[in-house]
Amino acid sequence: MPKSQDLQTRAINTIRFLSIDAINRAKSGHPGLPMGDAALAYTLWTRHLRHNPKNPAWPNRDRFILSGGHGSALLYSLLHLTGYDLSLEDLKNFRQWDSITPGHPEYGLTPGVETTTGPLGQGFANGVGMAIAQAHLAAQFNRPGHKVIDNYIYAIVTDGDLMEGVASEAASLAGHLQLGTLIYLYDDNRISIDGSTGITFSEDRAARFEAYGWHTILVEDGNNVDALDAAITAAKADPHPSLILCRTHIGYGLPAQDTAKAHGSPPGDDEVEAAKHTLDWPLEPRFYIPADVGEHFDQAVGAGQRGEDAWGEVFAAYAADYPTLAAELKRRLEGELPPLWREALPTFPTNPQGMATRKASGVVINALAPVIPELIGGSADLAPSTKTWIDGSPAFQAGQPQGRNFHFGVREHGMGAIVNGMALYGGVIPYGATFLVFSDYMRGAVRISALSHIPSLWIFTHDSIGVGEDGPTHQPVEHVTALRLIPNLTVLRPADANETAQAWKIALENREGPTALILTRQSVPTINRDIFAPAEEVACGAYVLADIGDHELELILMASGSEVELILRAGERLAAEGVNVRMVSFPSWELFSAQGREYRDLVLPPRIKKRLAVEAGVPHGWERWVGDAGKIIGLDRFGASAPGDRIYQEYGLTVENIISEAGKLLK
Repeated sequence: MPKSQDLQTRAINTIRFLSIDAINRAKSGHPGLPMGDAALAYTLWTRHLRHNPKNPAWPNRDRFILSGGHGSALLYSLLHLTGYDLSLEDLKNFRQWDSITPGHPEYGLTPGVETTTGPLGQGFANGVGMAIAQAHLAAQFNRPGHKVIDNYIYAIVTDGDLMEGVASEAASLAGHLQLGTLIYLYDDNRISIDGSTGITFSEDRAARFEAYGWHTILVEDGNNVDALDAAITAAKADPHPSLILCRTHIGYGLPAQDTAKAHGSPPGDDEVEAAKHTLDWPLEPRFYIPADVGEHFDQAVGAGQRGEDAWGEVFAAYAADYPTLAAELKRRLEGELPPLWREALPTFPTNPQGMATRKASGVVINALAPVIPELIGGSADLAPSTKTWIDGSPAFQAGQPQGRNFHFGVREHGMGAIVNGMALYGGVIPYGATFLVFSDYMRGAVRISALSHIPSLWIFTHDSIGVGEDGPTHQPVEHVTALRLIPNLTVLRPADANETAQAWKIALENREGPTALILTRQSVPTINRDIFAPAEEVACGAYVLADIGDHELELILMASGSEVELILRAGERLAAEGVNVRMVSFPSWELFSAQGREYRDLVLPPRIKKRLAVEAGVPHGWERWVGDAGKIIGLDRFGASAPGDRIYQEYGLTVENIISEAGKLLK
């Protein structure tokens, strides 16, 4: 290795060529970002980022997000060099089967990865959520002389991130909320897959973010470590979120530098060799780490432990002065729910008029909020309709970050990704709410929450054609089915107020992934639990409400949500006509599928082939439960503008039609 290169330059080139060697070995990956952003990452990780490689879960660590997740080789190289549990062999297995170095970073798989990125804009918005959670916890728990929550949220963001609408939504809110712990390094290389960003992306990005309320800084040379260091230092001193515009060169050092080819085309041996010649790097061995560079990066381990130890002393002093607050913060950071919280769940009396399940959900939220102080959330400009406001608490704003209610604005996708970031930060249990039909606008964030096992809570109200006069644009038809298709997302469509309370219980206990509550706009009767099975059986996903008749079972009626009342009334009339009928409430396919075969066969005996499912949505998927000999009453078209009761009647979602279709099955 030439002695002419100083240690800093060789450390940066080590990051570059570890990344390139991994990509070249895999013959797959994106070389442009790791080569172009190595100096950005080096400056941040060695001069500013507070982290402990031996304890990636240290609560007061700074968070780092690689929002341009396609550059994952950069992050994996940093994690290996700084002492995380990521070996050189793991780098060599980049993008291979069963490795912990997948093509895009995945939260929960690789130590040190704070969030799943790759779908552009998601990481940008996740960081906004993390900064919100940080500000909220700091306001709740910090006291004069005791800053126990005191960290920053950093990210490297790309042209592609800034183009995505989800990032615009999140950036607008972050500026409004003055999230000063948010510092993003913008990889301004002006190249995308199609070529120069000038073909689509010509606005003044600095002016745009200044208009959002961000602090902006220009670094004209993205390889100038001292300039980058000064910019980050200035950003930390500013009370606004900061965007540092770093003029970089995609694929720095490669023959394809500053071209679209450098973005996602893995370099061949000749190109790697040329880059190593250009940057004065030895051709062999591959995955080379000079000894002094390794020692330089190894300092992160000791520095990280010292940082965590110092924080431990701060926390101990805090606990001595504020023992109750310290115990509460510790509980929340460890993700433990408070004792006896289940006792706060309301029980609703039988009521033929009942209430909308969205209203019941609001009652549950406000019953739980006093005993689960980490429960926070809001809606996409729909709080009066989604019933998600926590009474007695202010809204989170720049001047009152202790608030538990959130005005996300008309920003569904931004809300979804922000809620994910809040959940990832820890110490809070966040929810985001909107109308079910607008779950389409935030599907990317919902999918990431499921893929990454993030325990976000999604509240979707106005769940069917029961929306009524607003018409088909606002009446979800395919949306429940679409959500059920997402792996690891628990979808619950409760039938009444008591099922809604139990659905909330399930959601709060589910720490292994997200939960979606699907709630009605219109009132539904509160079922008489003295006659029918208890609502606690919602936890099984589907359960027998009642068997009616004097002889052997002939027919099974099943439904979810608001249609359960229809099968109950239809079942009673069929029984009066001599039919032996079972009525099944089916709030969650996922929970029912997770039950053992014995329970599933108990609820849906294989010998009973005459089955009828009813749901105010597309019928797809119900075939699994009704079987080849069963029938489904659902919708194969969009809704209409009319009172909800009239639409139900016109579309055959009536007791009379259920009885008619049951009669055909029984012939």
